[in-house]
Amino acid sequence: MPADQSALAQATRQALGPAGALAENDAGFVEREVQQQLAQAVALAIEHRHTLVAEAGTGVGKTFAYLVPVLLSQRRAIVSTATKSLQDQLFMRDLPRLRDALKLPVRIALLKGRSSYLCLHRLATARETATLPDRFAVRALARVESWAVGTTNGDLAEIEGLDDRSPVIPLVTSTRDNCLGSECPKFRECHVVHARREAMAADLVVVNHHLFFADLSLRDSGVAELLPSADVVVFDEAHQLVETGLQFVASTLAAAQLIDLARDLLAAGLSLARGLGPWQDLAGALDQAARQLRLACAGPLREPRGVIRLRWDERAASGELMPALQQVVKAAAAVGEGLAVVEAVAPDFGRLRERAQALLKLAEAFAEDTPAQRVRWIDLGPRDARLIESPLDIRDLFVEQRALASRAWIFTSATLGTDDDLQWFCESAALEDAAKLRVGSPFDYAAHARTWVPPRFPKPNEAGHPAAVGALAARLAGRLGGRTFVLTTTLRVLPLIAEALQAEAAAQGAVLQVLVQGTHPKRSLLQRFLDTPGSVLVGSQSFWEGIDIPGAALQCVIIDKLPFPPPSDPLVQARTRELERTGRDAFNDYFLAEAAISLKQGAGRLIRSETDRGLLVIADPRLRQMAYGRRLRQALPAMGALDTEDDAMAWLDELAAAH
Repeated sequence: MPADQSALAQATRQALGPAGALAENDAGFVEREVQQQLAQAVALAIEHRHTLVAEAGTGVGKTFAYLVPVLLSQRRAIVSTATKSLQDQLFMRDLPRLRDALKLPVRIALLKGRSSYLCLHRLATARETATLPDRFAVRALARVESWAVGTTNGDLAEIEGLDDRSPVIPLVTSTRDNCLGSECPKFRECHVVHARREAMAADLVVVNHHLFFADLSLRDSGVAELLPSADVVVFDEAHQLVETGLQFVASTLAAAQLIDLARDLLAAGLSLARGLGPWQDLAGALDQAARQLRLACAGPLREPRGVIRLRWDERAASGELMPALQQVVKAAAAVGEGLAVVEAVAPDFGRLRERAQALLKLAEAFAEDTPAQRVRWIDLGPRDARLIESPLDIRDLFVEQRALASRAWIFTSATLGTDDDLQWFCESAALEDAAKLRVGSPFDYAAHARTWVPPRFPKPNEAGHPAAVGALAARLAGRLGGRTFVLTTTLRVLPLIAEALQAEAAAQGAVLQVLVQGTHPKRSLLQRFLDTPGSVLVGSQSFWEGIDIPGAALQCVIIDKLPFPPPSDPLVQARTRELERTGRDAFNDYFLAEAAISLKQGAGRLIRSETDRGLLVIADPRLRQMAYGRRLRQALPAMGALDTEDDAMAWLDELAAAH
């Protein structure tokens, strides 16, 4: 039956129409034909339990376009989105609003990973045994304790201002490794167990991609129990699925895991089995082996900014990594032997021994050669090193999941490809057989936005490029009075661009407040940007997407260079080799496709509503000079093109005059 003749499609069209339930409940609601197109396709996929891959441009209203048919179908559904903050938005704002407008008795639930919920048992342990690094951590623990008395769901997001990076969070939350399960003395009051029960009883459950994949691989968070009973699974922000999924089909050994085990071993040994084992010696040896492993991974890079991906073969050939792994093997084996003696004393020791054995097995595997069709690398951060072994994609995972049962699978995002087949996404997730839909943005980009590529500008591989980007940003932001984002492709150039920006602004006498990623938490930086006149925010990858600043607060976005995948990245190199092995052109089929998607994401920060106006600047002359520049320009919304800096300044003057 065609979509427009099905009962669900008709009810969906009516609900989203000019006289529908949403218009009745919200005087500002306007019917959008592009939203109706997407909603009809979702309704058809639900009716026939098909798979739909749908790209919907900014302003389509894709959230309502998939939620309305899902709710009206009254079928059991899982909705997965990219982040915990987007989860909260769906659960606390969008879903209650739609449920009330549609007058449906739908029970909704929110399910996050363990690290989002307070563990009462570990909180009690932290009170007695935790060694906190500074007074800020002491205050944070005190805040958690006072909040814990009154919370009903234990979601740490309720605590205003608790930094996601706080060292207190691992102390008061559980992991799959250290959870005692039904043997925990606080099991009856457990917030994680309560959240899972709520999810199992709900009609629609909101999860995030990390949780979805973690559960498929570890069967630890409740999604694996939910999935068999779900008729509909929706992935919003689906462009992040492949990279997220790879994290969980990969094998990972982290120095932080070993340090956590050493800390938990010492705490449990001294409090529950004092005198029954050399706990300080065992924990000390494991902790030392973990720190030595991180040093061996780092080599000369002692203090990297952010997370750097290192080639496995280079570090393995250094002569430091393999001996460090052998030390981990030795220390983990000794811990396992020590715990075997006291395993019957308390449930904690059984879980600790399982963790030690799992880490021992991982260390032994990483000490062997890399298996065929897999790739290894090292993610090195300021305080951790993670050894990772992964397949090249998640095709097999999705083939397996879709074969298990007949259900509707909906994948949607603003950026899934540059062609009608949405090949960039579909090929990586084995969804070539899915129905595809592309609906463009309803915004008038041609009237409201301009794009400019400086014609005579240093190339990205020239030493003066970051300083030139910073100076250009100062001139443009000075003309506009701030209201500018500078998006960089690497963390390395952040301080160089910011320094040049500040110097040029001072030379011009422009009063600009330069905000730089890493100086404050992301949420705090964005709030400062909104609250402080004359602000320019310089940010890297985490600011390229998921940032929504409508109106005149952001009217200029500057991208430092074309966002090609780094050719030195081990995963990029492995994918390149695989494409070449099968006779394909890696540059056209991989590098250009990845750059086009990232460029669309970054450009998407500029125009967020029907009335927004702005300027997109791409400070990379290759977009003008190289033949592939045309393909990348076609990936962008159809903005008017400017030729000279004078043209760009005149456009900014027009925006400033209207502000």
